[in-house]
Amino acid sequence: MSSKPTANKNNDTEPWQWGDSTWQNLVKKVRAGKSLKPKRWKNNARVAVALSFDSDHETTTLRWGDGSPGKLSQGEYGSRAAVPRIRRILRENNISASFFVPAVVAKLHPDEQRNLVNEGHEIGIHGWIHEFNSTLREADERELMLRAADVLEEITGIRPVGMRTPSWDFSQSTLSICKEMGLLYDSSLMADDEPYELLEDGEPTGVIELPVEWIRDDAPYLMMDRATGLRPYTSPNSVLEIFKSEFDGAFKEGGLFLLTLHPHISGHRSRIVILEELIDYIKSFPDVWFATHAEIAQFCKEQL
Repeated sequence: MSSKPTANKNNDTEPWQWGDSTWQNLVKKVRAGKSLKPKRWKNNARVAVALSFDSDHETTTLRWGDGSPGKLSQGEYGSRAAVPRIRRILRENNISASFFVPAVVAKLHPDEQRNLVNEGHEIGIHGWIHEFNSTLREADERELMLRAADVLEEITGIRPVGMRTPSWDFSQSTLSICKEMGLLYDSSLMADDEPYELLEDGEPTGVIELPVEWIRDDAPYLMMDRATGLRPYTSPNSVLEIFKSEFDGAFKEGGLFLLTLHPHISGHRSRIVILEELIDYIKSFPDVWFATHAEIAQFCKEQL
């Protein structure tokens, strides 16, 4: 396994020994800038809903250099069984969503990506092989992001406009690479509930952040790892109640509700009910705008 990323990897001193300038420079490298929460959303909607799916599939095994057929099959389930269920639910509810796809997954399952695009969904960058950005040299991170964008464009016919870093691992170099690539948005950071503009070294970048949160992600509640003995488990009904409460808060505040699901985690028979019942619940409210991340980021861009 890769070593834990650390901001102190190039510094011989301990953090408690740092001068003020050291920690200040680390903190201010990437910060939240101007809030881009509008007074009302598109079509005068009260709340915006962004459903997203991180199609990690086999790459959560491959990124470790692991070729275990058992582990790989768990990821294959995401494409073989779960994504078709998710597509059906979205189609029946006339909802467009965003799928963040590692390039290796896109190459393994190209028809999956083409079908999603043909049905009106967005494909976003999600690394090459679900690598950890914080463990990479800047040159390697840049090359992988550029190659990933090229692969997604080649397969889908559409150049991605947004990204979500694998495991939400955003390095000190990631934002500058986003700017270099001309990306509209990122969706990996957690400084707010609402969209905001990203600052780099205190300067506005024009890159929109659509913030994520582990509270609105299925993995902390439902994922297990047999190798480490990690067995977090929350019942699907309890996860659904948490997500409903998060939506309630977004509706009350007139804000953004952004949800992250993983097909190989939430696409199982006993868990797909989370998505189905959550959509039914959200649609029972008036003035809701379901949109892709790209659509929401573009709307927010107009607020700058």
